[in-house]
Amino acid sequence: MPAVTEVPAAMREAVDAAKKRVADLHDELPRWELVVWTAGNVSERVKGVDGHPDVLVIKPSGVSYDELDAEAMVVTDLKGELIEGTRNPSSDTAAHAYVYEHMPEVNGVVHTHSTYATAWAARGEEIPCVLTMMGDEFGGAIPVGPFAIIGDDSIGRGIVETLSGHRSRAVLMKNHGPFTIGKDAKDAVKAAVLLEEVARTVHISRQLGDPVAIPQQYVDSLFDRYQNVYGQH
Repeated sequence: MPAVTEVPAAMREAVDAAKKRVADLHDELPRWELVVWTAGNVSERVKGVDGHPDVLVIKPSGVSYDELDAEAMVVTDLKGELIEGTRNPSSDTAAHAYVYEHMPEVNGVVHTHSTYATAWAARGEEIPCVLTMMGDEFGGAIPVGPFAIIGDDSIGRGIVETLSGHRSRAVLMKNHGPFTIGKDAKDAVKAAVLLEEVARTVHISRQLGDPVAIPQQYVDSLFDRYQNVYGQH
């Protein structure tokens, strides 16, 4: 398939809508205290049409959150190469792109440096499933991904290796921080918010003693109910 050099006309409306969604969702990261300064990013895949390949929308690198609007968003291909935008893409673009290329069911990726989740990542320790919320949302413990240096797709490879075949939509990249995935960008942001909540709660519970793990059969039941029965369908 030829390289994408511009947004195809057939995808223009979908890309513009994604730019607006992704810009708005970036507001959620500081609102939920998941990022500081310019750290963190949200992206969303836009499916290709009429034979055109998928692209992704993400924030530009090193730009403050109060400057982010739909026009500021950049578009890249699934190799992380810039297609549209006047600024360099986020330094995490290669990781997001790798996830989209190798996990076709994923259409949203979020990276934060949220305090409690990142503290678990700094220890290289998974968050044990000791809360029903974890069973509901993540289907078990939050796994740890390998240490990887930013700059190429190494982080993306670690995310894919860790989450492929895993029910969790969150991974703690060792010595770095959390990444979450979802069916779209909003779903991935939700996972990032809930990840920080459980990371904080389990940390506090450990100050009081040893948290009690939930037996696997109940974790399975919680996950099935939340994913298939809870809410509006």
